[in-house]
Amino acid sequence: MAAHPLIEDRELGYRRLIELGIALSAERNHSRLLEKILLGAKELTNADGGTLYLRSEDERELRFVIMRNDTMGIALGGTTGAEIPFAPVQLCEPDGSPNHSNVVAAAAITGRTINIADAYNVPGFDFSGPRAFDQCTRYHSQSFLTVPLKNHDAEVVGVLQLINAQSPDGRTIPFAEELVPVIEALASQAAVALDNQMLIDAQRLLFRSVLKVFASAIDAKSPYTGGHCHRVPELTNMLARAADAAREGPLADFHLNEEEWYELEVAGGLHDCGKVTTREFVVDKATKLETIYNRIHEIRTRFEVVKRDAEIDYLRAVMAGGDAPALRAACDARLAELDDDFAFVAECNIGGEFMAPEKMARVQRIAAITWVRTLDDRLGLSWEESARQPPTSESLPTVETLLADKPGHIIAHDAGPIRADNPWGFILKPPEHKTNLGEIYNLSIRRGTLTDEERYHINDHIVQTIIMLEALPYPKNLRRVPEWAGGHHEKMDGTGYPRGLKREQMSVPARIMMIADIFEALTARDRPYKARKKLSECIDIMARMSRERHIDPDLFELFLATGVYREYADIFLLPEQIDEIDVARYIGSCRPAEPAAA
Repeated sequence: MAAHPLIEDRELGYRRLIELGIALSAERNHSRLLEKILLGAKELTNADGGTLYLRSEDERELRFVIMRNDTMGIALGGTTGAEIPFAPVQLCEPDGSPNHSNVVAAAAITGRTINIADAYNVPGFDFSGPRAFDQCTRYHSQSFLTVPLKNHDAEVVGVLQLINAQSPDGRTIPFAEELVPVIEALASQAAVALDNQMLIDAQRLLFRSVLKVFASAIDAKSPYTGGHCHRVPELTNMLARAADAAREGPLADFHLNEEEWYELEVAGGLHDCGKVTTREFVVDKATKLETIYNRIHEIRTRFEVVKRDAEIDYLRAVMAGGDAPALRAACDARLAELDDDFAFVAECNIGGEFMAPEKMARVQRIAAITWVRTLDDRLGLSWEESARQPPTSESLPTVETLLADKPGHIIAHDAGPIRADNPWGFILKPPEHKTNLGEIYNLSIRRGTLTDEERYHINDHIVQTIIMLEALPYPKNLRRVPEWAGGHHEKMDGTGYPRGLKREQMSVPARIMMIADIFEALTARDRPYKARKKLSECIDIMARMSRERHIDPDLFELFLATGVYREYADIFLLPEQIDEIDVARYIGSCRPAEPAAA
């Protein structure tokens, strides 16, 4: 009988072992790594079959992860995607004692290789399982080589079991003792590679969990921004997949490898991490008078007081002998006027696209209405709120205006962590660092519900995001996270923030995240400060942004043409938000017009 070729040519065996070791150390895919370990061992020993087991996290059992058998045509686990239907091997007996009767468990417990020439004639081990398998399949499980996989700490992380060594003429023979050191060397290299892979996977799992915890922390501050932090990465991934799949057009050369997909996942998860520094009453400000609560209720109470005063003045005048019908008519007219004034103030509080100058003038007129306060407004205040109140020697009762901008409405803040030398190149210029809660000031906001100071603090979240991200010591495969995550408020024409970047200065992933961020914000159904928009409204807005060189037209057309917008809508939008989109009318028409010739 001819000897195994690796026994005849040791140099060939060592060369193949080195090649396998190099391949194992270079493999980054977990399933392919497991397959290379098992298939390499089968090749070196010319085994008909083999199984690879990994130790569970609780270290109480060994899980089947790869199973191969050439004669039976079995290929389970690994890249096949086929599950292995066998229960894990228990490392302990029911009474808690070590399970030495099972050869795989014994190898894991003792850390020693077990070479069995004939499983049907060996004392000390229970081979009832393989025998039952043989009876059902007419296979004959004879020779077994069971090798523990030990990492650099000499801990057993798994077990490699090879079955039925084959002679050159195809007969089942025992595993040659001369091959055992070679397989043990392979197992040692495999264990280290596998351990490294598990450590990397554990680090990635930890990092992904940190991202989820971070999003949940933002969610706890504001459910609206928290939902945003979950949805934008999803949409970013959808559009990036579509760009990666493009085989023609301007995005045909865009492709991401496995490491870059992970980098994009991290960037998406952290794209708004700076929002942890933004005060939630600013993020969630749904009306102009809102702080921790909507102050329209205070103003309503003041109007009620003024109306009561009007009633009291009327009754006093009647009691003094005045013309009751005339006085009643005047009182009713005054009450109606106050009702109308309050309705106007309440409407102003909602905010909108534009507040005309005549409306702002009316706010000033209403503000001048007076009422009488009889209680000290310095009682029951916190020390911080008291410190904002100017010294006063007022006597009660006192006359106050219906609306006011008081010194106590001004809250000063620190400038934050931006250094004077601004090494990040931010173009955002902070206003005076204060919050102005003045009632007239806030009701006179021209657009929306935010003051200039509050809008700066909202925009500042991206500044804080970049500062936070660039402070992290990234490994090489994550060094683009700050750039990818920090550009979603830039514009293709350079008028965005915080750096004023132009299209050619931004990577494709950063431009993808910009579209994802905008589309999520437009379609969001959970914002307290805006009504839900139809899908068609959102697409129209983004088409205009594309024509005005705010977003990338190539990516926007891909977003429409591949149906990514609809895929996202079906998952995250309400059914009543989704209407039909004529994609054809946008393709080509949403590109910027060429600049006129000089």
